[in-house]
Amino acid sequence: MGHNVLLVDDHRDILRLLHSTLDTLKNKEIKILEAPSGEEALLESGRHPVDLLITDYMLPGMSGVELMHKVRARHPEVKVVFITGMTERKMREEMLNGGALAIFDKPVPLADFLDVVERGLGLVQTIFPPEKKGEQVEERHSRVSDLLANFRQDIKAEAVFLLNDRGLVQARTGKLHDSSMEVSLISTLMAIHSASLKVARHNHQETIDSYHVFSGGDHDLLFIPVTPLYGLLVAGTGLASEDRIIETISGLLALRTEVEKSLKSMGVTGELKAVSEKERPASSSAPTVVAKPQTDKLARAVPAPEMEALLKDASAKKAKAADADDFWTQAAEKHGSKPASPEVISLEEARKLGIIPDGN
Repeated sequence: MGHNVLLVDDHRDILRLLHSTLDTLKNKEIKILEAPSGEEALLESGRHPVDLLITDYMLPGMSGVELMHKVRARHPEVKVVFITGMTERKMREEMLNGGALAIFDKPVPLADFLDVVERGLGLVQTIFPPEKKGEQVEERHSRVSDLLANFRQDIKAEAVFLLNDRGLVQARTGKLHDSSMEVSLISTLMAIHSASLKVARHNHQETIDSYHVFSGGDHDLLFIPVTPLYGLLVAGTGLASEDRIIETISGLLALRTEVEKSLKSMGVTGELKAVSEKERPASSSAPTVVAKPQTDKLARAVPAPEMEALLKDASAKKAKAADADDFWTQAAEKHGSKPASPEVISLEEARKLGIIPDGN
């Protein structure tokens, strides 16, 4: 089944950029349509079904929000992504209340943009380790979701997410206040996760034992690594307040333990160790441990037999300083008096021929 994506922006450079970015997905099922205005976008939506509308907020003739409503009148299931240079909260609320899947500020973070497109078109697949189908597998996956849901209810959080090192949501309950910022927020948190792993390795920790708290703003956010491949994000109001922070973190640590057990039952390792490039998936963004330089190995290396023989022979034939002096003296006597040109004769030869008198 194909997917039609309609790009709408009055700047041709932005259209080309977004089009070429979508081309990197190399998905033959995605058909990309373009329009430089809202009116032309409506014409395209009349000719073709639209699964995903990606539009600028400010368009000539009509706004992106107006276009969204008109396209939805024809295609009720269409997902909408806004791109804008506007920062006014009122406009963002207008886009969010209209049901925007995501809002990107210019310049557009292309990696996050692609992730939203894949989510919007339903192209993202779970990367839980492949297992045999059966009731036991379903129970394990359900257990993770139940753990998150129960924890959210206990501490009265607004959302709890289990994230993987690629920045994908593996399990979730609830939603963020501004769901349009979800992709960018998760991407930034996973960068923190990557840095935490590096710190743990530098600190020679055998397990990951850290947490990150961000208080105030739309939410209080708490992020805690579970394994090198997974982390937990909790969002809510007042979770990091002075009278609740200890209770929240204690509960989060207990949740981490239970989630880790469930992940291990699905074959996910919790060990903090170096992973070679061959073992790591190409798409993984988790940190790699650089191999230790080979200088010490080279210093201890044993020369090949042929090289040993040459070194031994050279040592046995090592010339003494006196021998070297004799060599250069003999060379000077043999060649030093020889004229550089055959047309020139030495003083000694000139005396013998009587050209010059002796003693001069």
